[in-house]
Amino acid sequence: MCLLEPKYQAVRSMTRSLVSTLSAEDQMVQSCPEASPVKWHQAHTTWFFETFVLRPYLTDYRPFREEFHRLFNSYYISLGEEIPAKKLRSSFSRPSLDEILAFRAYVDQEMERLFSRSIDEEASRRILLGLHHEQQHQELALTDIKHAFFLNPLRPSYGTTALPKDSTRSIPQLEWLNFKGGLIEIGMNVEKPLDFCFDNETPRHKVYLEPFQFASRQVTCGEYLEFMSDDAYTRPALWLSEGWESVEQAGWEAPLYWERHSGDATGWRVFTLKGWHGLSELIDTPVCHISFFEAEAFARWRGCRLPTEAEWESVASKERRHGNLLDTGRLHPTTANGLGVKQLFGDCWEWTASPYVGYPGYKSLPGALGEYNGKFMSSQMTLRGGSCLTPADHVRATYRNFHNPETRWQVTGIRLAI
Repeated sequence: MCLLEPKYQAVRSMTRSLVSTLSAEDQMVQSCPEASPVKWHQAHTTWFFETFVLRPYLTDYRPFREEFHRLFNSYYISLGEEIPAKKLRSSFSRPSLDEILAFRAYVDQEMERLFSRSIDEEASRRILLGLHHEQQHQELALTDIKHAFFLNPLRPSYGTTALPKDSTRSIPQLEWLNFKGGLIEIGMNVEKPLDFCFDNETPRHKVYLEPFQFASRQVTCGEYLEFMSDDAYTRPALWLSEGWESVEQAGWEAPLYWERHSGDATGWRVFTLKGWHGLSELIDTPVCHISFFEAEAFARWRGCRLPTEAEWESVASKERRHGNLLDTGRLHPTTANGLGVKQLFGDCWEWTASPYVGYPGYKSLPGALGEYNGKFMSSQMTLRGGSCLTPADHVRATYRNFHNPETRWQVTGIRLAI
């Protein structure tokens, strides 16, 4: 058996599990232009294996349906075909969900044939990229269906079990951990042929850091409520200019998924993948679904700042990679616990102060795969650490996520620095 086959089977099985409770109608919904239907996520990740692995490396491969080569392309313009507009993905009732599931089964079967043959190094790298690409879409599928269910007047729940209650332990006091800075190295050092990272994590390079202080945990809902109670959403001096425009235009007055509710002592309730919960129940959990603009304004209000991604990585590279990730099944941030620095991996993606740009000496992958990361290095901010919806074997200290600064539908939160 090829060493990659068990991981392939595990990742594809996880996707099936995550969508198993969703109806065909659920999987058709696209609630905003940034999101995609769950049906499309399943098709696109399968398209990736067909396009970049099976077509070039399985000599007798016959495509499932030739039209899918164009229909489920996301943004690979260099493949030479017009790509359907992203905002229109939910308008395609055909192919049906059954046909997409048949497409997935067909490609899985053909991948089995490929695994039974000798696979060269380049094909192996593409398979690994495809698996991590599918894990990215597993997280996206969950955040997209959460947004769709929130906008549905019925407010249905994705989860079939209740959100576990945190223990009665008190939340750890936010502490400031001192780091001396100096000359460090960040980025992935690829030592073995199948050591995986995305191209934007390379090359490893030196960065000089001034001494800094790093918060021991993420900012909680209770701490963010204090920010709101101080009329922060009505005070333009706290905000970057573009952030204040977003506040005014979108009418923000709280994180996404918070709704005023007289039945809770705080006056708020929060929509989660496991239904509504009073904010009082979540008061000590990390605040999530926060834009970069909100994170930056909160840091300014507290007399702090957001860490740079180099500072973040310098801390995270010395810590064990574990936390409240997708594998726990919680599907929502949980209260910090333990000693030292906490919540570096899981709970919420943490906004950094660093724009998403290429590292010194960065080179994108050759060919169409070069469009995977490099083309987005403009007007985006970098996030680190993963979330409660990120697969555990998908994160690492060097991982660089990125989004537009107004993004809120992802599980994004705040860690402070000084």
